[in-house]
Amino acid sequence: MRAWKRCYRVLKRTGTLKIFVSFLMFLCLAAAVLVVLEPGIDTWGDGLWYCFVASTTIGFGDICAVTRVGRIVTVLVAAYGILMTAMVPGVVVSYYMEYLKIREKETISVFLEKLERLPELSEEELRQLSQRIGEFNHKG
Repeated sequence: MRAWKRCYRVLKRTGTLKIFVSFLMFLCLAAAVLVVLEPGIDTWGDGLWYCFVASTTIGFGDICAVTRVGRIVTVLVAAYGILMTAMVPGVVVSYYMEYLKIREKETISVFLEKLERLPELSEEELRQLSQRIGEFNHKG
């Protein structure tokens, strides 16, 4: 569940959530327009299917736009789909960077907690802490 919350925060902070929601709304609107204007698209479901196929640039060819407006809508849907696809790697990288930041903060807080109670630690705990600090020092 924490992963979904972190993903939601990344989507919201990067503005991608708004863009994704607007993309879905655009697909729904485009599907409705195509149902009205295209003779080969009879239902909203068919229109949505066509928009999905166009936005992913798969192009199965089972449905095609024949009117000028339908073709313009198809070009817009395809261009928007390409932009959405291009944003996915950036969001994944942002998510991963946030995950690494959280892990780093957790590690640092554990070190600080142990350093605060240094006099109370056993010899074994001191050796482990010294070893981990040495490993951390060699990585940096």
